[in-house]
Amino acid sequence: MLFLSCSFSIGSSFADTKTAYPNKPIHLIVGFSPGGSADTVGRALAEGLSTRLGQPVIVENKAGANGNIAAELVARSAPDGYTLYFPSIGHAVNASLYKNLPYDPIKDFTAVGGVFSAPNILVVPVNSSYKSVPELIAAAKANPGKLTFASSGSGTSVHLSAVLFEKMAKIDMIHIPYKGTGSAMPDVISGQVDMSFPNLPSGWPQVKAGNLRALGVTTAKRSAAAPSVPTIAESGLPGYDMATWYGVVAPANLPIDIRNRLNKELQSILADPKFKDKLIAQGADPMPGTPEQFSALIKSETEKWRKLIAQSNITVD
Repeated sequence: MLFLSCSFSIGSSFADTKTAYPNKPIHLIVGFSPGGSADTVGRALAEGLSTRLGQPVIVENKAGANGNIAAELVARSAPDGYTLYFPSIGHAVNASLYKNLPYDPIKDFTAVGGVFSAPNILVVPVNSSYKSVPELIAAAKANPGKLTFASSGSGTSVHLSAVLFEKMAKIDMIHIPYKGTGSAMPDVISGQVDMSFPNLPSGWPQVKAGNLRALGVTTAKRSAAAPSVPTIAESGLPGYDMATWYGVVAPANLPIDIRNRLNKELQSILADPKFKDKLIAQGADPMPGTPEQFSALIKSETEKWRKLIAQSNITVD
């Protein structure tokens, strides 16, 4: 997970006082508990929006059900720009994981813009005999159903990175879910579990500390934070690409002028050197772009994971 300090100050851009929006506090809903990476980045984002919009932006934590509680709250809110949501890749995944989702992740929201993306990283114990992706795949093929991988829970990006790896490599491994990456890492480090695919900011410090060996990052391009680690795609699985991402959405039918104003200020925050450098230092890449681009990402990711989840028979309810 990303641990981003909120102590830095984001450059200012004063709101146009002639604009009706906003004229009262804005609420940014975060679907995870206080203190986690989503909460920390969300608060830094709220600070930047508040400075630029001239109104307080209040972070509200609505944890539970992989973001579903927060998403439902926002979906049912008025489309007036005063209730925003900070979704992760789980927003695209949940539509396929949960059989009775009370909202549509595409139709019930207006995309405002992306914030950042980050790779996961394939790691094995430092004393593992596997020193490359091809070696690991060969071992898995020679021992079907025997190699194990740890995840931070069913349906998480850590889990789905491994499922995608299995499908593309045509191998079968045993999934061992944990309650969070923090619980999984000790068993991977000790060798009780063969591998894991944690978010780069969670796994990379253990690699640098000499506790784990990195075999590949899950994104199509190498990470600037770990440039020596090859991509899984270049290591034997062409086309493999998995990134964790976050962005900003609002309820459906948000007026276009409000959407565009929010996107404008979001682009300003993402271009701020302090905000940008903090993300990059943690292995994340700022994800600037238009509302249309972020909407297209949500749609493509929803379809991508729908197919994979259906093929793998993954459910959480």
